[in-house]
Amino acid sequence: MTEVSASERVDVSFHPSILTIDVEAETNRIVEHLRDSVIRRLSRQGAVVGVSGGIDSSVALALSVRAFGPDRVVALILQEKESSPENPVLARELCRGWGTTPVAEDITAALEGFGCYCRRDEAIREVIPEYDSTYRSKITLPANLLDSDALGLFSVTVISPEGDEQTKRLPLHPYLRIVAATNFKQRTRMAMLYNHAESRNYAVIGTANKNERDQGFFVKYGDGGADVDAIAHLYKTQVYQLATYLGVPDSIQRRTPTTDTYSAPTTEEEFFFRLPFETMDLLWYAEEHQVPIESAAEAMQLTTQQVARAYREFAHRRRSTDYLRSHVLALSARDSGSR
Repeated sequence: MTEVSASERVDVSFHPSILTIDVEAETNRIVEHLRDSVIRRLSRQGAVVGVSGGIDSSVALALSVRAFGPDRVVALILQEKESSPENPVLARELCRGWGTTPVAEDITAALEGFGCYCRRDEAIREVIPEYDSTYRSKITLPANLLDSDALGLFSVTVISPEGDEQTKRLPLHPYLRIVAATNFKQRTRMAMLYNHAESRNYAVIGTANKNERDQGFFVKYGDGGADVDAIAHLYKTQVYQLATYLGVPDSIQRRTPTTDTYSAPTTEEEFFFRLPFETMDLLWYAEEHQVPIESAAEAMQLTTQQVARAYREFAHRRRSTDYLRSHVLALSARDSGSR
């Protein structure tokens, strides 16, 4: 008997609308998941959601309000001195629409206490000595994954008070120091979310989507930490489908997704994903479901070289970020020799 290859065993009925979902059914499913998880399994009485004026937190808030009612949902706005001033404006607009009262917390002092800004700035000065706190900065990856075999090596871009911009490749050590310092932001936000949750016997609702969770675009014990995930099973484009159904304001739906981590504006595409979400989600679905490269290329009007490049990148991201998704490693009684 002739052995059938893996690519021949899979369903190759791949098409550009394959990620379209039944938004009403999906909304009901998530709402029931939130109620069951928070009230029955965790014995909590409501939800806390960090809202940033972005699409993911907006959808998570809308779903939470449907699950628990506006009076049992805390919408927490967590600003710091480098946050976009647009964030609280959009977040408050969203809260008005859902009938929730936003709670604002400024975490700048906590970040200064951790040395977040000064540790990051010291690392940047290893690469660009003239950089100081009057500059703005960000780190980015090479653009357009499909059109280049350039390695995914980070660069740092700084912008002087006069608007002069320069970019330099980041060696490993300063890169790690910059990331470690800026990760204080996500971990401090999560600490504040739990402060508000524990003081009310509420649960923290995660706002990460499938793109972020599975490709490692989150901070361990920061934005990756929550009691219940609301949308971690949904591709970014599917989150937008829910946003339209749930009535998320157009001002938020039209907004370009950003990291809101660095003092210079940085989109999620240039910082991490290297592809528009509409393209990435389809390619990622194809790679996850073992759609043959030729079939994906034909359906998306790409070359086989472009699809193969994306498949390799996705597989690499999963491997290199396994650590972020791992649980605490501990010895069992058997391992420790206990009887």
